[in-house]
Amino acid sequence: MKLHLMRPVLAIAVLLSLVSMTSGCMRNGPEPEVVPFVDVERYIGLWHEIASNPAFFNFNLVYATAEYDIIEPGVISVLNRGYAWRREGRERRIEGRARVVEPTSNAKLKVQFDTFWGQFSEGDYWIVLLDDEDYQYAVVSDARQSMLFVLYREPEMPRALYEQILTDLAVKDIDTSRLRITGAVADPV
Repeated sequence: MKLHLMRPVLAIAVLLSLVSMTSGCMRNGPEPEVVPFVDVERYIGLWHEIASNPAFFNFNLVYATAEYDIIEPGVISVLNRGYAWRREGRERRIEGRARVVEPTSNAKLKVQFDTFWGQFSEGDYWIVLLDDEDYQYAVVSDARQSMLFVLYREPEMPRALYEQILTDLAVKDIDTSRLRITGAVADPV
């Protein structure tokens, strides 16, 4: 490639690298408080993503799920799946593992995905809200509140429950302004 053609390409590559490296540094609120305790045995299994903050890794994904299983004490397998644009779209999936980093509560984990970039970094997985009675819903964030996921055991969450979760997050000073519905929220019949 000729030098005069390589400069713009190189400049764009450097710019995109800088944006991707600094995008995770943005703080959207105070460090969130995690739930007091998570029973990992009850938490594992299939979760449906009902809503999430947009991020480069979930752009255009809908009807996403996360499936967790215990590999060994303190280590959990992760399988995330979603569909591009619509439920009939192309399936995208990523696998990884999470490790508990706060064993007194089990509410703070670090996740590492089986990708080229994943081998160099771990992401926060902080459980900030949980139905501690039945383990039917959970909300996961990170230390900066840049990521936020509303999870539910069923594909469709009742609207009243979704609204209550938003209220509970506001009380905890967790920013929900970027949250977008990616699953199904049902109106009362």
